[in-house]
Amino acid sequence: MADAVGNSPGRGIALKIVSVSLFMVMASLIKAASDEVPPGEAMFFRSLLAMPVILTWLALRGELATGLRTSNPLGHFWRGLVGSTAMGLGFAGLGLLPLPEVTAIGYAAPLLTVVFAAMFLNEPVGVFRLSTVGLGMVGVLIVLSPRLSALSGGAVAPAEMLGAIVVLTGAAFAALAQVFVRRLVMSEHIAAIVFYFSVTSTLLSLLTVPFGWVMPGNGALAMLMIAGVFGGLGQIFLTSSYRQADASVVAPFEYSSMLLALGVGYFVFDEVPSAVMLGGAGLIVLAGVLIILRERALGLERSRQRRAMTPQG
Repeated sequence: MADAVGNSPGRGIALKIVSVSLFMVMASLIKAASDEVPPGEAMFFRSLLAMPVILTWLALRGELATGLRTSNPLGHFWRGLVGSTAMGLGFAGLGLLPLPEVTAIGYAAPLLTVVFAAMFLNEPVGVFRLSTVGLGMVGVLIVLSPRLSALSGGAVAPAEMLGAIVVLTGAAFAALAQVFVRRLVMSEHIAAIVFYFSVTSTLLSLLTVPFGWVMPGNGALAMLMIAGVFGGLGQIFLTSSYRQADASVVAPFEYSSMLLALGVGYFVFDEVPSAVMLGGAGLIVLAGVLIILRERALGLERSRQRRAMTPQG
């Protein structure tokens, strides 16, 4: 099982911001290599090179034996299958759309997780959470609207419309993967979930070899290798952040990735976001933060109720 949550919110927030930054560098490198390397091949490097990083981290913590022990290999497979699909679609989207836009559409994943958790895990969902999910999905539609105008004869390139659909589908699979993770954490160590996902996604990426793998040039190869290492490091910092502080404290800083995506998109890829994209992204971020704050309030209330029911000696 995962470690108990500590009480170092400052450290947890700092670790979360580092993880977000590492994942953004990873995504930027994948995007930079996307003109030369197909998404399945990028997923192979991302997953394969993350494994030694994760194993080294576990060894340094003295958790190599206990951290990789599993009683639910089939559960890891299904989580890996769904998560690998999400990763592959996300990588494909990076080659078709600007980085800030991919980031904004990807924010649909935690919103859809609320819906899927209610459907598949019977988690209670009240009017407030449904309303905020609806608000966030309106933001997603606003971000998507310029790309989907091709359906009504707009001047949008078909590749851009495809990119929007691919990234949104990837967000749906990412949300479904979180449902599998919520089931796994009931019996599995978080390190095992991270490691076996990397194993599964590495193996599944090999199924895409017949669809056009290439021998990357030195530049693209270096970017893919660094992306894999940074992806593994990002996962370690992410896991560590949630060990230091409650999720309700740490999770809102996920949205700092939008600021990073805007900066990298503008200065590295010459991508200038539209007012429509920024407005839609703002609604999505607002909805996500409202859900997190609501969860925090409910968690505090449940803690007060438990303390009230505890006999005082």
